Amino acid sequence: MKNLSSLTIPALIKHQANNLGSKPALISDYETLSFLELDNLSTNIATHLIDLNILPGDRVAIWAPNMNEWVLAAIAIHKVGGVLVPINTRMKGKEAAYILNNSESKILFSVNTFLGTNYFQLLENEDLPYLKYQISLDETEAIDSKISFSTLKDKTVDVQLPEVIETDMADIIFTSGTTGKPKGVISTHLQNIKVFDYWSSYIGLNENDRYLIVNPFFHTFGYKAGWLAAVMRGVTAYPCPIFDADKIIQIINKEKITMLPGPPTLYQSILTSQLIETIDISSLRLGVTGAASIPIQLIKDMKETLGFETVITAYGLTESTGVVTMCTPNDDYETIATTSGCAIADVEVKCVDQNNKVVPVGEPGEILVRGYNITQGYFNNPEATQEAIDTDGWLHTGDIGILDSNGYIKITDRSKDMFIVGGFNAYPAEIENILCDHPAISQAAVIGIEDERMGEVAKAFVLLKPNQDLDADSLLQWSKDNMANYKVPREVEFVRELPTNAAGKIMKYLLKDES
Repeated sequence: MKNLSSLTIPALIKHQANNLGSKPALISDYETLSFLELDNLSTNIATHLIDLNILPGDRVAIWAPNMNEWVLAAIAIHKVGGVLVPINTRMKGKEAAYILNNSESKILFSVNTFLGTNYFQLLENEDLPYLKYQISLDETEAIDSKISFSTLKDKTVDVQLPEVIETDMADIIFTSGTTGKPKGVISTHLQNIKVFDYWSSYIGLNENDRYLIVNPFFHTFGYKAGWLAAVMRGVTAYPCPIFDADKIIQIINKEKITMLPGPPTLYQSILTSQLIETIDISSLRLGVTGAASIPIQLIKDMKETLGFETVITAYGLTESTGVVTMCTPNDDYETIATTSGCAIADVEVKCVDQNNKVVPVGEPGEILVRGYNITQGYFNNPEATQEAIDTDGWLHTGDIGILDSNGYIKITDRSKDMFIVGGFNAYPAEIENILCDHPAISQAAVIGIEDERMGEVAKAFVLLKPNQDLDADSLLQWSKDNMANYKVPREVEFVRELPTNAAGKIMKYLLKDES
């Protein structure tokens, strides 16, 4: 966005309001907001935040599903120089309280009703010493000391908005906490704008697109690669609060959706819905996904059955502002499925061994990343920051990958997920990929379990395709025929669903707890 007055989110919003005016920016079931309204209404809200004594650098949290109000609140937070703290809607009160307290958030925007949950009630018994105000996004009048959002957006207060600069902190996103307590990852305005300007132009997103945002706004994929990227490219976005494959197919048809990113599970759910046989979804154009394990058949089906023109995979972390590597739209099915592409411009990637020495091409090693996209650190946590980012500026991701001679990275696993079978390193993603080649299997998750003789062995949790039958003995025999013996699961459990977080990642630690 070279023509912005500064690389900040408020500057972006103002620029697009001037450029695109009455064009729809956000469309929900109950309202359409233009780019001009996005700017004007967020300014109104911002003036009220200043009136509530929010100063530049103060943290303000949003705990809500994908909705127009989420975006307006986020932009308002940015306009006052505040720091946005998104909270996962799957969290319970205690987990949300941890984030509110750890970030020292002064205000919380949330909802009274989502999937039968009142989020404010979840916090009633929590100690929240920093929180001064709670604002209800889904109430038209003030109730129980909570401020009504609609009263903030409809009129302005006569105050001056501060200047926001590129290096200001824009958000703190807490990592999923699958490896202990969540840590708050800091990103600046410059990082957000620069990374997703590159990302959105690279995949070919343009102002004729209609973008259905299923990825949750509390996650980088739904916030930065979602509504922020849509605003950048002048795209009309459709926030989708609930993942329901049949409803998504109907929206694609009705609104002629062209852009639909998501985890592999999103596309697998659409492919197994009977609606795609009778409902036209040929408007789909762009798909972006990412995971350690993606069956080649899925990429093929996305292009040939769902009709996507462009499908790419990418790899990133919250600590890298969401993106490290990307495939190109011209890569073949196998490359798109089995690799996550090569480093984006101005970013370096290398794989190292346990002694921090670069491993030879084609050998697995821990992935290290360096560049402008790397977080300046974890909020109020210098020890964790020093542990993750070395003195030369390399982020130690904890992921295991293999770089090929063209600089393409293949993610083999999280280093913590690796297990050792009789002296051989076993990588779950590799085993899962092979299992998903079985014609009856839709998804698989593999963990290591204790074994007296071998130390650890593989256990597979398997989700079958509709109307398919398979028993453990047949699958074990098939596995022996298709993978090295140390990789063969010694136990198989057939499941109706796999536990996933809101970003679509399988939560392996829950499977381990059950085992």
